[in-house]
Amino acid sequence: MLRRLRLLRKSPSTQALGITKYSIVTNSNDSVTLRLMTEHDLAMLYEWLNRSHIVEWWGGEEARPTLADVQEQYLPSVLAQESVTPYIAMLNGEPIGYAQSYVALGSGDGWWEEETDPGVRGIDQSLANASQLGKGLGTKLVRALVELLFNDPEVTKIQTDPSPSNLRAIRCYEKAGFERQGTVTTPDGPAVYMVQTRQAFERTRSDA
Repeated sequence: MLRRLRLLRKSPSTQALGITKYSIVTNSNDSVTLRLMTEHDLAMLYEWLNRSHIVEWWGGEEARPTLADVQEQYLPSVLAQESVTPYIAMLNGEPIGYAQSYVALGSGDGWWEEETDPGVRGIDQSLANASQLGKGLGTKLVRALVELLFNDPEVTKIQTDPSPSNLRAIRCYEKAGFERQGTVTTPDGPAVYMVQTRQAFERTRSDA
């Protein structure tokens, strides 16, 4: 689900785009919460990003980040200048994964160059522990992130782009309300373009 560290794209700041940052958000339907990541989480994030089940979908062995890579690219002073907002997913008070959202418009480096809507957000996430895969926690995490983002009235659509071979991620997104829109070519290769619009999100909530 995650892309390489270069996902921290240079684009308009969250403050300039009027994006609200939440210190903690609880999805009332489950016990997964999200809090903003801080510099105190960097050593933990480094260890997570070097676990085999994450490395598999994040560029392979050659893309394993060093601690210096993580400390440099995820420092709060760096993130404050980026449109990427990182979160730590929590379950019953324990950290269980990483998530991030970003403004698709102006992503740079060949990402979403045809996007014109400033309200579109992209997301990536991964559970930290392989033992927790396939138990529904990934879907709960994505739902919590979607609810958080749509709390911002400026957000119009949320998108994601898993690898076509990452069937677990695709199923996870579908269970969380995303729909496949086809295959696209990204700087990281082919991807399944999946979206959830605000209209679809609100319709699902009204039907619940």
